[in-house]
Amino acid sequence: MVQETQSREEMTIAPVMPKKKPVYLLLKRSADVLFSLMLGILLFLPMLVIALWVRLDSKDPALFKQERVGKNGKSFVMLKFRSMGLDAEKDGPQWAQKEDDRVTKAGRILRATRLDELPQLWNIFVGHMSFVGPRPERECFYEEFETYIHGYRNRLVVRPGLTGWAQVNGGYDLAPEEKIVYDMEYIEKRSVGMDWRCIFRTIRLVFTHEGAR
Repeated sequence: MVQETQSREEMTIAPVMPKKKPVYLLLKRSADVLFSLMLGILLFLPMLVIALWVRLDSKDPALFKQERVGKNGKSFVMLKFRSMGLDAEKDGPQWAQKEDDRVTKAGRILRATRLDELPQLWNIFVGHMSFVGPRPERECFYEEFETYIHGYRNRLVVRPGLTGWAQVNGGYDLAPEEKIVYDMEYIEKRSVGMDWRCIFRTIRLVFTHEGAR
């Protein structure tokens, strides 16, 4: 069972088609490729150390692979450093909670600093994701949220992101019906300036640990 959210008030999300911005899209994709490659090279050794730490801490595989829904509903395999045990979803898919006892010792630090997301540099490089966009969700959550947030799939018109407008405005503390409002606002107004605001605010969140789980 998907874990229930706090609110079940029905709402309908009107579709928003992103404006055609060929120069912006070219710059965005070019920056995704360039910076994901640069960061991947610079952080290669630190990521090896993190992988070893995760492996020693839990004895489980260091990398966590999970199918997510991307742009236009196309699925892809998203990568993360493992922060929970292999039996974390023995009772079914569920969102992480505050002080979640399924999180490992290493995972607690990785999640607080967002370092568990570093392997997604590969997802960005190959085009599954962008640095900025709505966070990718699993199909089971889309099915659940669509039962009361009609039009939740409208967020799939753009490439999902490592961080996003919803993440820097509350992140895990937001209910799905609140996140979708920020996601649709981003889709409607996205620009180079908005992307950089998301990135700078994400960097600040890494050091304050706000909204981490």
